[in-house]
Amino acid sequence: MALAEQILKGDRAALGQGITLLESTLPEHKKEVQELLTTCLPHSGKSIRVGVTGVPGVGKSTFIEVFGKLLTSQGKKVAVLAIDPTSEQTQGSILGDKSRMHELSANKNAFIRPSPSSGTLGGVANKTRESIILCEAAGYDIILIETVGVGQSETTASNLVDFFLLLMLAGAGDELQGIKRGIMELADGLIINKADGDNITNAKNAALAYKRSLHLFPAMENGWTPQVSICSALEKTGIDKIWNTITTYDSQMGTSGWKNENREKQNIYWLHLAVREELGNKQYNSLKARKKLKMMEKELKKGKTICQLLSSL
Repeated sequence: MALAEQILKGDRAALGQGITLLESTLPEHKKEVQELLTTCLPHSGKSIRVGVTGVPGVGKSTFIEVFGKLLTSQGKKVAVLAIDPTSEQTQGSILGDKSRMHELSANKNAFIRPSPSSGTLGGVANKTRESIILCEAAGYDIILIETVGVGQSETTASNLVDFFLLLMLAGAGDELQGIKRGIMELADGLIINKADGDNITNAKNAALAYKRSLHLFPAMENGWTPQVSICSALEKTGIDKIWNTITTYDSQMGTSGWKNENREKQNIYWLHLAVREELGNKQYNSLKARKKLKMMEKELKKGKTICQLLSSL
């Protein structure tokens, strides 16, 4: 299809159109979506996927703009998938991330796409996973996923990314979160943002407190030790250290085979979630009992898309 060809050439407008098509709920678009993903899937998977989460006001958008500009200055192509909360009353979303990241959005090596959460829990939108596939097919090296930012419930986002970055604030009571389960257990890197002005000492003390609290958690399955550091997106300090941490992590996980293994687990997670949402718990459990889901998992590993597998049910 023509749209897929344009996306593979790196056309930003076509990429935006492709994601709009993914997000469509019209039944007549299902076949087009399936064809688009089938064409793009073989060209995906070569990026580093980074999730950025944290409470509202922690400075996620400012951090992503500064971080994205650092990466583009090194010749990287950066895609930002920003998830905005959807109002329960009006069903609307502000979708203002391109305005907040105006310098990065003007960069020809960056692509910023705000999407509404549309009631989806876990800090991500319903089609974020498929949007990643299109961005990778378009040649983007780094995919940054900015979650809604509602706290401990952001755990779904970790099933989309290779590296999960948690931004925190010093002196805002967040130190107490260091001894809680949930999102803290999933973070590969913890960053104390806004470490500038009179807040530098507080930030350093908070980083020390988090380092201590991480010892209370069991070791990560992949052998990685979560790194804690401070930065100031406003003053652009400590940003390069974060990128060094991510590249070290990616290199280690790639060498050990964990990166591919983890992505396979994530694909299976999304397959089960999609089947349950499409058919409901009763039919999902029936498919599971008949070992049909195991067969679908094998087909997924061979390169079939979730859309294709759902259409075969």
